[in-house]
Amino acid sequence: MLDKGLPLAELRGYLEATAPHIDIWKFGWGTAYLEPDPGAKVEVLAGHDIRACVGGTLLEAAWDQGKAKDMLVWAEDLGFPCVEVSNGAVGMPIDDKRALISEASDRFTVLSEVGSKDPAVPVSAGKWAEEMAGDLEAGASWVLTEGRESGTVGLFEPDGSIRESVVEAVVEAAGLLRVVFEAPRKDQQAWFINRFGPDVNLGNVALAEVLGLEALRLGLRADTLSRRAGEP
Repeated sequence: MLDKGLPLAELRGYLEATAPHIDIWKFGWGTAYLEPDPGAKVEVLAGHDIRACVGGTLLEAAWDQGKAKDMLVWAEDLGFPCVEVSNGAVGMPIDDKRALISEASDRFTVLSEVGSKDPAVPVSAGKWAEEMAGDLEAGASWVLTEGRESGTVGLFEPDGSIRESVVEAVVEAAGLLRVVFEAPRKDQQAWFINRFGPDVNLGNVALAEVLGLEALRLGLRADTLSRRAGEP
């Protein structure tokens, strides 16, 4: 689930309806740093068995300023159980990314993201698969496929259609259970559910779409109803 800055006062009410359907709550971009009391939010989420995760862009920004270690200490002090390690915004060298994954994995559950946020950067199924395998070896628990909030970059063509060759390559390299597909759009979510089943890992889901996604998973929307009807 992608949090763009939901106020703490609204969080508890929101979780009453959605908490059973959320596993990881990502503080998007640098919002964790801007939150007035991120530790309180992390604590509320933990009370609902939801793991809070610092967005990868914040760690990239810290690395770019030579403060990655300081940021990890800050996140640990606030009680974050998860951090995202990515290199799609500032072009962090792969060796530095792997070193951060290894260091962070001693204290956090690490989600590693593969892919650039720049739509002009070519997407190679083979390179993504190789990078994911290396990130898992370095200590990541899950690997994310870059899709951004728009669903038009990385894993997706500019029109939002899915690069199916990339999907198949990363699943083969990392295993379906360890891949989280960023899929912000309903048509993309439905495609993954129809392709891999209702328990496929999906990320970058908007606050307002959590229950809608659950309906897709259960075959309670037209986009996935045929899959459910065909089950034994």
